[in-house]
Amino acid sequence: MEARAPRGDGGKQDGDEGRAPRVGAAVRRRRRSLDLTLAEVAERSGLSSPFLSQIENDRARPSMRSLQRIADALDTTAVRLLAASDETRTVDVVRAGDDSGLRDGARVRPVVRGRHQVHALEFTGEHDADREFLHRNDELLYVADGAVEVEAEGRVHRLGRGDTLLMSGGVRHRWRTVGTGARVLVVAVADHVEVLEP
Repeated sequence: MEARAPRGDGGKQDGDEGRAPRVGAAVRRRRRSLDLTLAEVAERSGLSSPFLSQIENDRARPSMRSLQRIADALDTTAVRLLAASDETRTVDVVRAGDDSGLRDGARVRPVVRGRHQVHALEFTGEHDADREFLHRNDELLYVADGAVEVEAEGRVHRLGRGDTLLMSGGVRHRWRTVGTGARVLVVAVADHVEVLEP
């Protein structure tokens, strides 16, 4: 049986220690840049101060759900925290069963780890359009299974299996699954990458 890190929210288990992303340094830098204490981030996120301290010191790794709560508390996104992590790899295999987090019935799995030029997340299950996204760089949404609706630039685009939607940087958007059985891959150019105009 593999050891798991504590969640910090009542002792329940969080992400798999060997598979979840290391984001401690990125979380600590972001928290300090906002001049926040661990206690303040704990209050904002609903996670415990000891658990946040363990994350910052890479003694625990958050699930995607916990990482999103931390990102919200730090006025950023999970994708940006992952981008700012210290992990770099030239070759990295992410297995289908690697760590994932559950968020409102959806399974979210990073398919690219560390600080790279792209970020990629796989969403499986339901996803509601309750959050608007705005990225500095381009983003591609690919529907592997099921159907989704994406609202971008005032238009709603319905996408089915095998469809893709490219949004350039600066496009405000939100998306949701339609029906059941959806599996969506979201790939974005990392925020730390400076895209030069042609």
